[in-house]
Amino acid sequence: MARVRSRYAPDRGLTTRMVGTMFFIGLLYVVLVGILLAVLHGAWPFILIIVGGLFIAQFWFSDRIAAFGMGAREVTPQEAPELHGAVDRICALADMPKPRVAIAQSDVPNAFATGRSEKTALVCATTGLLRRLEPDELEGVLAHEMSHVAHRDVAVMTIASFLGVLAGIITRIALWGGLARNSRGNDPAGMIIMLIPLISAVVYALSFLLTRLLSRYRELSADRTAALLTGRPSSLASALTKVSGQMARIPTEDLRKAEPYNAFYFVPAFSSKESLGRLLSSHPTLEQRLDQLARISAGLSRP
Repeated sequence: MARVRSRYAPDRGLTTRMVGTMFFIGLLYVVLVGILLAVLHGAWPFILIIVGGLFIAQFWFSDRIAAFGMGAREVTPQEAPELHGAVDRICALADMPKPRVAIAQSDVPNAFATGRSEKTALVCATTGLLRRLEPDELEGVLAHEMSHVAHRDVAVMTIASFLGVLAGIITRIALWGGLARNSRGNDPAGMIIMLIPLISAVVYALSFLLTRLLSRYRELSADRTAALLTGRPSSLASALTKVSGQMARIPTEDLRKAEPYNAFYFVPAFSSKESLGRLLSSHPTLEQRLDQLARISAGLSRP
């Protein structure tokens, strides 16, 4: 699942975390479905069909939905020669297939990658990013994004996030459908049905924490492998500093539109300094990322 078939440096820590996350996500998934089958045993075919359908839809279409939501529009080499040229150079360095290339019309300086595999991968940069970065900085950002594709962690995050989505849906169905109203006195079945929203909420919280912990590490891993691939950690550090600094100048309305997609972005967008998203961020802090790149730069400069 996380085997690297390119020149991106393998990351055993990332592989271990992805396997561990998928194991615990799978365990939570089995527990949740098992509870539903035990409580609503008469409707088990319906439950399995719905759950299976949601999983297939999440796995096959979530990347397209995310790309559409972020306004990604695929472009040809004639439409965006500089962006395609930068992607071509990274692909040559990494010895990996070229992903689809897209641009999002947004002043928020950012980039992201989606796709279940190298064959379905898409790398997108916003117009705000293209306007602000120098060519070597842009290559550093693109190398970071393509590291996500090479290490398969985009697909893992897509699958891992499914359980949280399912738990949220079950909670809403339980509340909107008034399942608790079906309980009578001390009826055990009714008591269990009343616990469905609570159990789903706990599963959602655990799923959220697991994916956040994985996401933070994978961002550091992508920074590290991109810096080693290009041999220019200072360019990536410069891009990080520049993009993070520019976020404060972006209108609040634009940041709010971008905030739901922070898990995909190169740098998270927050609509305010007090945003709860900062406490539950999918990314490590800027200081952590710059410190790592500084250590890599020092290591590369040693004779």
